[in-house]
Amino acid sequence: MEPNNIVKDTEEGMKEAIAHLGKAFAKIRAGRANPAMVSGVMVDYYGSTTPLAQVANVSAPDAMTLNIQPWESSMIQPIEKAILESNLGFNPSNNGNSVIINVPPLTEERRLELVKQAKAEVENTKISIRNWRKEANHELKESDLSEDLQKMMVNDVQELTDKYVKMADEHFDVKEAEIMKV
Repeated sequence: MEPNNIVKDTEEGMKEAIAHLGKAFAKIRAGRANPAMVSGVMVDYYGSTTPLAQVANVSAPDAMTLNIQPWESSMIQPIEKAILESNLGFNPSNNGNSVIINVPPLTEERRLELVKQAKAEVENTKISIRNWRKEANHELKESDLSEDLQKMMVNDVQELTDKYVKMADEHFDVKEAEIMKV
């Protein structure tokens, strides 16, 4: 592979790692009700495990409530069961037409747990970024480039790594402040 393509592919991979971090952070609750909070919930839909978004419409009518409107009324019980089993700490109720989740305010203890969860996501992202660096450096070392050009490209990859690791840390700082804000 051409050296410039190695660096380009590495940067693309690092961008994807940061994008994945953003999606993971969207699922971590920070006070306000958000439909992404239940995006990982899987519902038993006629014998097959299906994402909640494929069997119902999820909305946040206000800052402390999630409203889940199933497309079939027979899905209310399975949705409630799936939410309870998902260990999100929610206690769903239903009004016969939809499932309602009152999102409780976060306790200090829960906020600290969420910060730990966010920190773990950042660490996974950093590992992914470093794996991209390792792979790129390996490909550069295996290439038939001159020693000087190889060193220059390895330095470019290291600069990318530093840039994206710093970006992950900045994302964490923002999310931590968001979670800890009462």
